[in-house]
Amino acid sequence: MDHGTPSFNLADEVAVVTGGSQGIGAAIAIGLAKAGADVAVVARGSCESTVASIVAAGRLGVAVNADLSRPGAGESALEQVEQLLRIPSILINNAGIIRRAAFTDYSRQDWDDVMAVNLDAVFELSQVFARDCIAAGHRGRIVNIASLLSFQGGIRVVAYTAAKSAILGITRALANELAPQGINVNAIAPGYIATSNTAPLRADFARNAAILDRIPAGRWGEPEDLVGAAVFLSSSAASYVHGAVLPVDGGWLAR
Repeated sequence: MDHGTPSFNLADEVAVVTGGSQGIGAAIAIGLAKAGADVAVVARGSCESTVASIVAAGRLGVAVNADLSRPGAGESALEQVEQLLRIPSILINNAGIIRRAAFTDYSRQDWDDVMAVNLDAVFELSQVFARDCIAAGHRGRIVNIASLLSFQGGIRVVAYTAAKSAILGITRALANELAPQGINVNAIAPGYIATSNTAPLRADFARNAAILDRIPAGRWGEPEDLVGAAVFLSSSAASYVHGAVLPVDGGWLAR
């Protein structure tokens, strides 16, 4: 066994990043490419900018259009990735939506919509990915994007909180089952990151001030702040890391 310097090099790896058209997903997709991976970006929106940045980093980049709220869309997306590139060895489950409303007014449709993308798609994609890795006889890495609301209750986001709490559980459950198969399953829990999902919070003067007051780092995170954690958990440097959830939150949970 080699106990030398651990490698963060992702050369010869194929990564799939869901929700990679913008924000956290785009930053991670580009970061994985810069670390050496070929990257397939799966999203409903245009991924032209993300793919262009992947190619500019000297790697292969492809876009797969998919509405992950539909059952079967994840499996179809992975089939396309295999046709366009090859069987992926890294899966970043980043795609997610959020719907805000008081609990007593929260609609069943909003609940179902959030669960379909934030949880059901993670189950489907992870299952198909794991089956393909095992059948091909190669190792794999699954990195789920959790949230501070995997640990806390939040306000006016009951479905999002429920889904992200479940992501914490599914990360640990899959790690238990898939570690013996050579597949590492871990998660990243972003803090308050400046993305389109958090735009309403940043636009609320009082809420924004309260959030910043609690963050020891004293600022909102940027999508690029997640890249280091994603590269680490996708690399051989994390070969003995299973079922971990890494907060990248500016110190929020430590407060």
